[in-house]
Amino acid sequence: MTNLHRRTVLATSAGVGLAAAGTASFQAAAAPTSGLFQHGVASGDPMSGRVVLWTRVTPIPAATPGSGVGPETKVRWEVSRDERFRKTVRSGTFTTNAARDHTVKVDATGLAPETWYFYRFTVGSATSPVGRTRTAPDEASSPDHLRLGVVSCANLQAGWFSAYRHLAARDDLQAILHLGDYVYEYAPGQYGYGRSNVDVRPHDPASEMVQLSDYRRRHAQYKQDPDLQALHARYPFIVTWDDHEVSNDAWRDGAENHQPEEGDYLARRARSHRAYDEWMPVRMNDTAELGDGTRLFRRLTFGTLAEISMLDLRTYRDQQVATPVVDPTVDDPERTITGREQLDWLKTSLTAPAQWKLVGNPVMIAPVTFAQVPKDLVGPVNDVTGLLPRDGSPYNTDQWDGYTDDRREVFAHIRDRGLRDVVFLTGDIHSGWACDLPYDTSTYPLGDSAGVEFVCTSVTSNNLDDITGAPPRTASLAVEAAIQTNNRHVRYLNFDDHGYSVFDLTAARAQMDYYVIGDRADRTAGSTWTASWATRSGTNKVEPVARPVAGA
Repeated sequence: MTNLHRRTVLATSAGVGLAAAGTASFQAAAAPTSGLFQHGVASGDPMSGRVVLWTRVTPIPAATPGSGVGPETKVRWEVSRDERFRKTVRSGTFTTNAARDHTVKVDATGLAPETWYFYRFTVGSATSPVGRTRTAPDEASSPDHLRLGVVSCANLQAGWFSAYRHLAARDDLQAILHLGDYVYEYAPGQYGYGRSNVDVRPHDPASEMVQLSDYRRRHAQYKQDPDLQALHARYPFIVTWDDHEVSNDAWRDGAENHQPEEGDYLARRARSHRAYDEWMPVRMNDTAELGDGTRLFRRLTFGTLAEISMLDLRTYRDQQVATPVVDPTVDDPERTITGREQLDWLKTSLTAPAQWKLVGNPVMIAPVTFAQVPKDLVGPVNDVTGLLPRDGSPYNTDQWDGYTDDRREVFAHIRDRGLRDVVFLTGDIHSGWACDLPYDTSTYPLGDSAGVEFVCTSVTSNNLDDITGAPPRTASLAVEAAIQTNNRHVRYLNFDDHGYSVFDLTAARAQMDYYVIGDRADRTAGSTWTASWATRSGTNKVEPVARPVAGA
């Protein structure tokens, strides 16, 4: 493990002032628990001249999420440069109804690049909470800075969303990158806090999500969390889904947590995708319209500094292999995690003119192999990561390790074209990692790396110490040591803590700061910086950093 007190120092950002005059003091008001705007406001997918704006209305008390009832309602939206809306720069009306669960999603266009805006919605005399958002830089501009909050795996039953609260308290970010598992499908008692699966807050509905009304109600429950509401109101989100937005370990035609008695899987997935499109501030098929397609992979550009390619690694993948130690199909070139169209699209993205090629990557791409870890820890590690079959096989078949030909093709594309500054930003695995991406793990650190990977931990979902019941930083140390000993490209690993990350980018380097929270069951849990790792431009390797970026 890395000794934090012996870290080398990389030049960190001096805390570039990202909040424009008049926005730094902005504090999002909590949405009311009754009335028209109970689910807050949100924005997402910022581009240089446009951003998606979102809310939901409850026009009558009976028009609860998933109910399918309630009148057609005309909603006015407004965008202003100031919080008091003394001058509206863009506005319009949107008519919503029960067919779309009374959600409102508009693409506000004609905005200036790299600019903070405020937005709100009104119905008659009723006004929503005010949200704040920010457009991306012009594609031809050369911004000196990009800073994102990074989160994944927020299970409402497993605790309070303190990570969201701490990110919402910052004023130095430009957007929030959510890498998947924004909602969870489980019924109360099935997947909660710790080894006893205690429900800190039970899910609604009180059953697994299967029907469209289930998915709508679950999204609505999450959107009523005050910490998530505050974060949505403060920053635009850039999102992708992982598996739990549909069902655990999802693949193209099924999922581990889908049973025959739950009906047709593809119909279930279509319901999930419909609710996601309704309830999330995201463009699918490059539009904010409903019903025009469910393609989620897309690109967002931040001037010449960076382009973010957001992946969908569930909809097009082949089924995970069941016994990787004896199943050579993990290397089968006919098996895919991305699908052919998305893989070609990703390769094109990696040759973009932007300096930094960022990839929003729901599951880990770094190869991981193992010596045998202590047998009493194999089961708990699998509960968190799925990494260790009983025989110590070196594959996690739900990650890119189970689809090695796709990874080989991506890495070969990077090597053959001499690409640099490729960074994969990853969630899913409920732990923090910083890794190089070697072309040949057998000789590493000799040889080159295709890029680097930073993995954020979970907001609340169980990790190793939660499953074992052991005190943090005890039993996990043996697992971490075994992984790092056999994988010299895995430079940082924390299997125990929950929290969030802050990703900071300049032309000189990309840096990931790791923050951990206290007890998930404590609604007021604090936040502590625990580690920082960075990659210098042109090196394709990570190194430790002595302190986080300024501006928290």
